[in-house]
Amino acid sequence: MTRFRSESGQATVLSVLAITALIGMAALVLDVGSWFRAQRDTQAAADASALAAAQALPDGTGAASAMAADYLAKNGGGSSDITFTSKYTANDSVTVHVSRPAPGFFAKIFGVGSVDVGAKATARSTGVQSAKWVAPIVVNHLHPLLNCGSLNGKPTPCFREETQLDLINLHDPGSGNAAGSFGLINLNRGSGGNVGASELAAWVQSGFDQYMDLGVYDSAPSANFNNSQFTGALDLRKGDDLLFPIYRTLIGSGSNAQYDIIGWVGFRVTHFNPNGSKSFVKGYFTSVTWQGIQSQNGAGLNYGVRAIQLVE
Repeated sequence: MTRFRSESGQATVLSVLAITALIGMAALVLDVGSWFRAQRDTQAAADASALAAAQALPDGTGAASAMAADYLAKNGGGSSDITFTSKYTANDSVTVHVSRPAPGFFAKIFGVGSVDVGAKATARSTGVQSAKWVAPIVVNHLHPLLNCGSLNGKPTPCFREETQLDLINLHDPGSGNAAGSFGLINLNRGSGGNVGASELAAWVQSGFDQYMDLGVYDSAPSANFNNSQFTGALDLRKGDDLLFPIYRTLIGSGSNAQYDIIGWVGFRVTHFNPNGSKSFVKGYFTSVTWQGIQSQNGAGLNYGVRAIQLVE
């Protein structure tokens, strides 16, 4: 008589092996997914750390390192390596390498407790060749508080030292170049000198919403400084940092006057007086990090205005 052997035990073994393989694949999928998320979080932490550090450049690498470490701690921590390089000016770039362990869960079954994830980010701080959100008040480049020192051969202002900017007389080009004077400028090159008080007021309150390049710009009627819309906007911005264009020369007079813009400076308005030809703005120059297109040759790093951006 022929005996038939049962194969049910073999099926059980195969089922166990198949289930184990499926669990292993599920573990791999879940853990690898969590490791990818950890890597993205690490990259975000590296980006934030580099951008924070760049705020202190190129003045001091010590302060930049401290800021990088502080921001990394606030964004999940990890070990870091911080290095500084020079692209356009000395120590204008900072690179932050971050590494941190990403734990495994199901992968522990296979002896994988964690993996190391890493990320790198480089941020650069340098001058601007175009600036956004500019206010329509110009400052003469000969203002004594704009030339208190130099950094990398570029002029630096006396920051936070109170000064007064007086209204210039556009009908007298000779006195119009007097140090410390200010006037109104039409930031919209395409419209000539035809700009009204409402538009000037909007530029004071919110800033010019396009990038302003260096070069020649038409003046705006200084009488608009006494307009209630303009003074109302200026009153709202007391205590805020505004960005004023700096001009080297004033060409022409009256409605035909033009400013040759060579840079920008931060200015915090504390008081102003709209009183005809005796109008003035009081406040002090400030070092600002501003939205702008970075200079590609190191130029423009002057008057304390910098743009920061990730470059890697």
